[in-house]
Amino acid sequence: MDMASSPRTVEEIYKDYSGRRTAVIRALTHDVDEFYGLCDPDKDNLCLYGHPNEAWEVTLPAEEVPPELPEPVLGINFARDGMNRSNWLSLVAVHSDSWLLSVAFYLGARLNRNERNRLFTLVNDLPSVFEVVTERKPIKDKPTMDKGSKSRGSVKRSSDGQVKSNPKFADEGYEEDEDEHNETLCGSCNGNYNADEFWIGCDICEKWFHGKCVKITPAKAESIKQYKCPSCNLRRGRP
Repeated sequence: MDMASSPRTVEEIYKDYSGRRTAVIRALTHDVDEFYGLCDPDKDNLCLYGHPNEAWEVTLPAEEVPPELPEPVLGINFARDGMNRSNWLSLVAVHSDSWLLSVAFYLGARLNRNERNRLFTLVNDLPSVFEVVTERKPIKDKPTMDKGSKSRGSVKRSSDGQVKSNPKFADEGYEEDEDEHNETLCGSCNGNYNADEFWIGCDICEKWFHGKCVKITPAKAESIKQYKCPSCNLRRGRP
């Protein structure tokens, strides 16, 4: 891949990452029987590739040295019959997460510090391939008004231009009770909180909303210093 024609902006790299991630997850979940059959231990070293167009492929590694992009882990097929199937899929998922991050930050080598931070925040909003494949439940952050950030799963900038983050998933452990935060409702559709969805909090009324309900994406939230929900915008506009 020519670096001049590769994804350059944070949004372009994130789109590339998302397509590859979707492809890998499909191989390890929806298409798992086909994927399992293709990973024949009697074949040569095989790799699982996810492509930006959301297609996946099990094939031999690239021949050129050094490769155009970081390569996924080599020889996933050799361990297939020597492990429990779910454990083997989990192992492939962990290596796939590592590969996806390496590709994203290889493409982002020319980004500045703030752009790299923004890229990582967007990537970290999504459950890892390992979490999806093993169906592990990340701890859900209870939305609170004193954490210095009003958007869950996005980043905001303070008045001095510094990035403030409020990651959707905590780094320490996983929750046992998946219903712990179900009392949090979207101020627009009244839907329950879901850790896999992007939410944003209004700085005026302090209600929380699905990003899709108020047409706010994680990338758009990055540039919002103070978010006002549609209702608060209407109230502020009245005489």
